[in-house]
Amino acid sequence: MIRVLASFWVLLLLATSGCEVTTKPSRYVRHFVPPAPVPRPPDYQVEAAPPLHDPIVAREIPNLFSTVALTPARSLETEMRIGRAEAHFQEGVTAVRKGNWDAARSSFDAALEFLSAGTSNPVDRDRLKARFATMAEEIHRLEIEAGQTANPEGEPVFDRSPIDDISQMTFPVEPGLKGKVREQLLSTVSQLPLELADPVVSFINYFSSPRGNRTITAGLRRAGRYAPMIRRILDEEGLPPELIFMAQAESGFLPRAVSVKKATGMWQFVKFRGLEYGLQQTTHADDRLDPEKATRAAARHLRDLYGQFGDWYLAIAAYNCGPGNVERAVLRTGYADFWQLYSRNVLPRETANYLPIILAMTIMSKNPKDYGLDGVVPDAPLEYDTIPMTSSTHLALIADIVAKPLHVIQEMNPSVLKLTAPSGHGVHVPKGVAKTVLAALDAIPPEKRMAWRVHRVGSTDTVASIARQYKIAEKSMQAANGSRLASIEAGDFIFIPVSYPGAVAEKKPGVRTKKPVSGRARTTAARKPAAARSAVTRAAVNPASPLQARAR
Repeated sequence: MIRVLASFWVLLLLATSGCEVTTKPSRYVRHFVPPAPVPRPPDYQVEAAPPLHDPIVAREIPNLFSTVALTPARSLETEMRIGRAEAHFQEGVTAVRKGNWDAARSSFDAALEFLSAGTSNPVDRDRLKARFATMAEEIHRLEIEAGQTANPEGEPVFDRSPIDDISQMTFPVEPGLKGKVREQLLSTVSQLPLELADPVVSFINYFSSPRGNRTITAGLRRAGRYAPMIRRILDEEGLPPELIFMAQAESGFLPRAVSVKKATGMWQFVKFRGLEYGLQQTTHADDRLDPEKATRAAARHLRDLYGQFGDWYLAIAAYNCGPGNVERAVLRTGYADFWQLYSRNVLPRETANYLPIILAMTIMSKNPKDYGLDGVVPDAPLEYDTIPMTSSTHLALIADIVAKPLHVIQEMNPSVLKLTAPSGHGVHVPKGVAKTVLAALDAIPPEKRMAWRVHRVGSTDTVASIARQYKIAEKSMQAANGSRLASIEAGDFIFIPVSYPGAVAEKKPGVRTKKPVSGRARTTAARKPAAARSAVTRAAVNPASPLQARAR
């Protein structure tokens, strides 16, 4: 009996000890136990991702560790280049605050030059491009805020970009027009693919209206001036000739067109993109306004974009809004197709309408009889020779040498922002007179080409009558011309040591010039607003300019 009781208590003690052990929390947790499957409705379907066939997507590397393994390290040279650019930029900001815009522009130009140099390292190249773009935008903002975008000496006149009026708009599709366009495309030959889409038909409908017809007609008329040059450059760069209609959509072939976003010139380059393709921009000249230089830059930019995307529609869209925006739209949707991006509303509205506008203009221009455009008479081609300026030269001096009105020379040289072409800048002159201009300029001292005039001797002119005409002493004329005055004949050129209206004598380095004025005159000049002074200057320089003041 005692043994039974002892065994009972032993068993009871062991049972109690076992309960205490099992109630302690376990030191180990099973983290990798898969969760129970979630029940799904019977009609549940998994949507398949679209095929990723775009060259951009194809180049993406799915390996999570490939970025670390393949991305080149940042180079010390690039870090130093960015540091120097930032230092010059801050110097420019300081100069702006002090009101010294000459020094500011020099510093800003130096900063952008450090960022514009090429590099083979893709990481460094992307960093330099990104900082270049943001810095250029900051510089432009500073210019706007300080009111320095206007030229105080013969302020240039710009035209409104015609695409600004319609790039944000949509238009209906006229019943029956789609079938008509479909038939036209069957017989239209084009190196640029022409596809039938409702947005294209809607813009054909707009350009067929009275207002739209005026826009496309004016562009086709002006195209005659530049079409031979544009087609030649497109052919030299190996591009479809139909890309000429991009210039019509961008600017209506207006060399001095400016958009609301400050894109400038016939091909609408913003500042940093123009610099990227060699279009220099100073206070005296802007290569974006030169039709030939801008066309060459646009052709090379389009060729690069086509090489990047492998598709003309995406390349054209990237020309409008930038390749980065198109890349992000493709990667976001998985579609390397413009119309897919259009339908998914992942492109800026202006860009979404940009390509349809170009296609509509192309289709209509290739079928002029169907749209009443066969009666448009294009302007005569603009033919010219280009001569380099070895010193700053007044455009009126060149106009007098070639016996043309000043506005003719100005229209041939829209890139010259002031009345003087800077040294090193190429000036366009009428075809066949380049030798005459060079010979006349060589006879004038380089430092006098902004301060002297030239006079073509008439059949009844004498030295005395010419001196009276320009209100100068005969001795001054003799000093400028030497023995040439002894036997002048009709048609000869003689030099007049008197400045053209609006001309400013070139300052010598280190020399300060100050024009003394009376007390009242000084007060009046000081109180006159800058805008009023520039308007007075423009009226005195060119009172009969054929261009209309529509600057933004």
